[in-house]
Amino acid sequence: MTTYSHWVRPVVGSLPFKLTLAIFILLIVWVLIWKGLALWKAARRGEWIWFVILLLVNTLGILEILYIFVFSRRSDKKSENL
Repeated sequence: MTTYSHWVRPVVGSLPFKLTLAIFILLIVWVLIWKGLALWKAARRGEWIWFVILLLVNTLGILEILYIFVFSRRSDKKSENL
């Protein structure tokens, strides 16, 4: 059995278990909200490549936020100019 205490302990070792659990749950909720919004937007726009990338890559919501506010806006502006 592998233990990861050698790298986990410096990060969360000094925090109480309930606080660590609360942070973990908040991170999960944060990721699910942004991933859901980004996947929904990519699917509605028919951008299947973005959909697959967003589905498979986990970046704690960073890529999802960038997609929603940067990348999808760029293609909106391109379609307005046509």
